[in-house]
Amino acid sequence: MDGTMHGGAGWVLDARAGGEMAGRWWKWALSAPEERSPVRDETGEHAGWRQPADVWFLAGTYGGRVERRCTIPAGRPLFFPVLNTQHTREYAPTPQSMRIAQASAHLNGVALPLEDYVGTFRYPLLTSRFATGRWGTVAPLSPGSYVLEIRGRSTSGFCVDTTYHLEAVAR
Repeated sequence: MDGTMHGGAGWVLDARAGGEMAGRWWKWALSAPEERSPVRDETGEHAGWRQPADVWFLAGTYGGRVERRCTIPAGRPLFFPVLNTQHTREYAPTPQSMRIAQASAHLNGVALPLEDYVGTFRYPLLTSRFATGRWGTVAPLSPGSYVLEIRGRSTSGFCVDTTYHLEAVAR
């Protein structure tokens, strides 16, 4: 993937690559039917929904606390939102973002770097949209067990509190 490098636990994306990844994440999240939505999923049962071959997307939430357990492939980077939003260009001609009061992500207790990305994508087919938010990445993991804790709060009081119990397995 262009615009990427690995550094410590983080998988570093430049602004262009991060914006593209945010758009890809939104297309992935919006493509799932309601009953299989990884975002609505409270257990991790649907974490594997149509995952791409080059990255593993972890779902955010529509707010509140959730604890998920899932198996992921070792050796594939992770990309996930802490706080994010999307909207059509008809809604606003420029990207609108959520004002963030607090955002953090920790893998096995170690703080991960977070980045703000803005991207564009089309969904459905011809509708142009903006993707904005604060995102986290994890470099490809070795086989083993991991705990990823994601916390965020907007200035308007919207909160997320997500814990992933990840089992990375060789495939």
